[in-house]
Amino acid sequence: MTSELSGAQKLLESGDIPGAVRALRPIAETTPLRDLAQVVRLLATAVGFEDLAGAAKTLTRKPDDPQALFDFGYGCIDRGISFLAVPALRQALRRVPDSRSLLTELVSALEGEHRHAEAAALLAERDAVLHPWPERYLLVYNSLLAGDLARAHDSFVRLPPPDDHAWEWAHGRISGMLHRAELAAGATPLDRRDLRGWHYVLTGGHLATLSPYGFDAGMNGRYAYIQDSVEQCRQGLDRLALVLRTAGRESRTVSLLPGRAHRILGIAAARVLQLPVEPYDQLRTDTVIVAYDLNTLDRDLAESLRYRADGQVLYEHATCWTGPPAVGADVSGLLCQSVVEPWGPRLGTVGDAVEQLPPDSRPEAEIAADIAAATGEPDAGDGQTPADPDELLGAFVSATASAWATGPRSHLGSPGPVPSSRFD
Repeated sequence: MTSELSGAQKLLESGDIPGAVRALRPIAETTPLRDLAQVVRLLATAVGFEDLAGAAKTLTRKPDDPQALFDFGYGCIDRGISFLAVPALRQALRRVPDSRSLLTELVSALEGEHRHAEAAALLAERDAVLHPWPERYLLVYNSLLAGDLARAHDSFVRLPPPDDHAWEWAHGRISGMLHRAELAAGATPLDRRDLRGWHYVLTGGHLATLSPYGFDAGMNGRYAYIQDSVEQCRQGLDRLALVLRTAGRESRTVSLLPGRAHRILGIAAARVLQLPVEPYDQLRTDTVIVAYDLNTLDRDLAESLRYRADGQVLYEHATCWTGPPAVGADVSGLLCQSVVEPWGPRLGTVGDAVEQLPPDSRPEAEIAADIAAATGEPDAGDGQTPADPDELLGAFVSATASAWATGPRSHLGSPGPVPSSRFD
C-alpha cells in the first residue's frame, strides 16, 4: 500500500471520513484497484453503505472481473463519490469495449465530476457506433458543458428525435441550449471566462452581477464565501429591473415566498420595482417571484417553481454554484459557494476585536427599507476584474431576450465550461 493510501486509511481510522475521501481524490486513478477497493470497503463500512462495502470486498478478490468493476463503479456513483468510480469503469470498458452499459456508466461518473471534455472525447472515439439515445445525446450534452459548440452542433444534427417519450425533455434541453448559444454568440465571446454568456446558454437565466474579486485568481466572476450587504442586494434588484425593462416584461406584482430572507428581499424588490406584493401562488401570472437563496426552500415548494405560469419571472439573489438548487432562476443576482445574509449572524469588529455579531432581529419591513434606500453602487473589488457596466448587461439581454424565461426551469448540476476555484 502506498504512503498516500496509508494516509487516507489513517484519517479514516481516526474518524475523519471527509478527510479520508479528500485524501483519496488525487490518487484514485494511480492506485492499484485492489488497494483502492480495500480502503473504500473500510470507508463504506464506517458510514453504513453496506452495498458499496460488499462491492468493494468483491473487487479486492476479483480486481479484473468486469462485473465486479461495474458493481464497484455503480456503487461509488450512487453514493456521490464518482471520482472513485472512474478508474474501475475505465478498466471494465477496456475489458469489454463494446459494452453500452459500461460506456454510459463511465460517462455518468465523468459527468458527476464535471469532467465533460473527457466524457465527450470518450463518446467521440466511438462516434461511428453510437446509438442515438442516450449515447449521441450524451455526446451533445457533454460537448455543450465542455464549451465545444462545434462538436455539439455537428452531433445534434445527426440526432433523431427520441422514440421514447422519457427522452423528450432531454432533447428539448439540448435544443434549447443550442438555440440560446446561437443568440448569445453575437453578443458575447462564449469563451472559458465568459461566465454570464455560458450561464445563459446552459440554464436559460441571466446573471445580474459578476464578482469583482479574484477574477485573475481563478474565480472568473463567481464568489466563494460572501458576507452579503444591503448594497449588494440593492445592486441585484437594480439589475433585475434592468433585465425586466430591457426584455419588455411588464409584471403586475411581486410574489413573496415563505421564509424571513425571502420576504425581506421580496418586500425590498416591490419597493424598487414599485409593485404591490402578494403571497406566492404557482399559478399567478405576470409576477416576479423573489427568493434570497432557493436552496433554503422546502423541496415541494421548490419543485412547484419548475413550471412557470405565463409572464412569471423567478429572481434569486444568491445562487449556489457548487450545489445548485432544484430549479434554475430566470435571473440570478450573483453566484456563490456560501453566503451570509446581511441580517444574519456575521463577523464584525467590536473595538479592536473581531467577533461574531448577532443577527438583525428588526421587523422584515425595516430591513427591506434599508435595502430599498441603499445606493446599489457596485463594489470596487480588487481592480483586476473586467468592467461590468449596466450597458453591457443590457446589450446582452437585448440580444438574447427572445429565448429568455420560457419553458420549464430545469436543474443543472454542473458549472459548465467556465471553471472557478472552490473550497471544500
